[in-house]
Formats: sequence, C-alpha cells, structure tokens
Amino acid sequence: MTNQATYGTSEHRTGLWLGELVHFYDKAVKAGHTVDVVSPAGGEVPLDPRSLGRLFVDRTVRGYLDDQAFMDALKATPSVADTDPDDYSTIFFTGGHGTMWDFPDSADLQRTAQAIYADGGIVSSVCHGACALINLRDTDGNPLVRNRTVTGFATVEERLAGVKSRVPFLLEDELRAKGAKYVRSTVPMTPHAVRDGRLITGQNPVSTKAVSDLILAALAGTEQQPS
Repeated sequence: MTNQATYGTSEHRTGLWLGELVHFYDKAVKAGHTVDVVSPAGGEVPLDPRSLGRLFVDRTVRGYLDDQAFMDALKATPSVADTDPDDYSTIFFTGGHGTMWDFPDSADLQRTAQAIYADGGIVSSVCHGACALINLRDTDGNPLVRNRTVTGFATVEERLAGVKSRVPFLLEDELRAKGAKYVRSTVPMTPHAVRDGRLITGQNPVSTKAVSDLILAALAGTEQQPS
C-alpha cells in the first residue's frame, strides 16, 4: 500500500483506496490465508478521502472501518524492505493515486516482487497498484509485463475521475510502453480482471473482488472464474 498522501506536492489529498485493500484482505483471510500489510516506506498509510464516500463504503468496508485494531495497523505498517520474499506466495499491489508516486521506482518493492515471481509466486495488482508493475523485470532482465495481458486504471477513467491533469503519467500508456497487452472493460468503471499465468491484474476499484477471486483460484490451483 502507498505512503503518499497527496497528488505530488499539491494540496489535493489521495492515498490508499481502502476498499481495494479490504475486499482482497477479507476474501483472502476467509479462504484461510495469512495476509501481511506493508508499505514502501513503512509507517502510516493515508486513506484516499474519496474511497470513504457513501458510494464506496459497503458493509465489508464499514466492518473494517469499525475494527479499531485493523485501522490502527494502517498507521504503523512495516516497510517492505523488512519483509523476506521467501515467506510469501503472492504479492498484491493495492491502488489509490498515491501509488503513482511511490510504487514505480521503489527498489524494495521491485526486489520483493521479482523474488516472489522468480520463485514461482504470484504478482498481482488492482487499479493504480499496477504502477508497481511498470519497472519489474523477469529473470532475463526484460519487463515483466512485456507481451503479457494486463489491466489497470484506464485513461478514460482518469478523465471521468476528474484528475487526469493531476497525475504524473497515464498508467495505460506506461504499461503499453513496456510492451504489455493492455486491456480494459468496454464500459469504464465496471469490473474487469485478467489472469496471464502468474500475473493477475484488475482494472479499477470495483474490480477488486474479481481479481481477488482469480488470485485465490491460482493459489488453489484451479481455473475458477471471477465472481
């Protein structure tokens, strides 16, 4: 999860899109998995104010908002540098626009994700979490997303969100520039998730449940379709 609380140096607030964490976390824990919540720098993970709006806080999100221990943990996360990739089968990059500033060039995120993938694990993301994929490399030194089918927050969705002028780059363009086969849903802001082997991605906040289902199916060694 991101540590970035604003759009760059501006006063406009952003951070983690809470539902993207909560919906994955809830599904993974209920499926019997242990989930560790970490961030690039460690410490507090800011919450995107928009993600706390009435339209986005469903019963599941509300339950975690009311869980004081869970919310306190977001104020004191471990740094990804302090994690051992050998302990994990999957890395899941949550979104929120803050990731556009601290995910792409984080050497610790790259080291961890690349090690997990090289050891046969899953690299996954939702929405702007795909910013972490831009500079990942495979064991041959090539972009991990090259010739791979992926998705992430679309340019049309940046326009609809009213923040296209605030972002430092367009995620869709950056993924394509690395050789990815970028795909998106026909209708913006609707669920869309894709799996290409051990690389699993979701397009936008409402895709979190679908991408989580694909991740859990991959962990279970099945071909279950997202619900």
